[in-house]
Amino acid sequence: MAFRLETERLVMRDWRSEDCRDFYAVMNTPAVMRWIGGPQAYEDWEQAFERLQGYSRDFGHTFWLLERKADGKLLGFCGLKRLNYDGAPNLGMPEIGWRLRESAWGQGYAGEAARASLDLAFDRFGYSEVTAVTVSDNAPSWRLMERLGMRERPELAYHDGKYSDLYGPARQWVIEVKAWRTAGDTSQR
Repeated sequence: MAFRLETERLVMRDWRSEDCRDFYAVMNTPAVMRWIGGPQAYEDWEQAFERLQGYSRDFGHTFWLLERKADGKLLGFCGLKRLNYDGAPNLGMPEIGWRLRESAWGQGYAGEAARASLDLAFDRFGYSEVTAVTVSDNAPSWRLMERLGMRERPELAYHDGKYSDLYGPARQWVIEVKAWRTAGDTSQR
């Protein structure tokens, strides 16, 4: 059964084959790809696309495609996968992540999708904690992590062989189910 979840302004859904090229066309820009090595070859994105579909198949969740409800416009992705980066000390831990097209930045879409993803992580998938990974200079990302109630765990920082030489260590923020549930009204996060 295909995954589909609606929030106030978004549709989060499983990927379809036609999404591969469309996503690449709008997301493979210097601004969007700034903290993950810059624009990539289409063949590299195809491999990533296959991994995203594999996460859904193997774990029941992935970084789902995000569309704006009002007009169906592709905005990016957000969701959950298992941490699988070389060098990470907590491989297999559930990870929340997001990537949005530049025209969607600063409008609260990432936070809206992330809150829905964390609700799913704790309520549907039964995880006890979730991590998020970024680099020091990606302040918009780690600030959202903090607004979500996540706290940096310095002992989980690691050298990512793909990106750390460019951006410094990969840093992790974590939230536990108890903190998520006691944080109060999620609309206030």
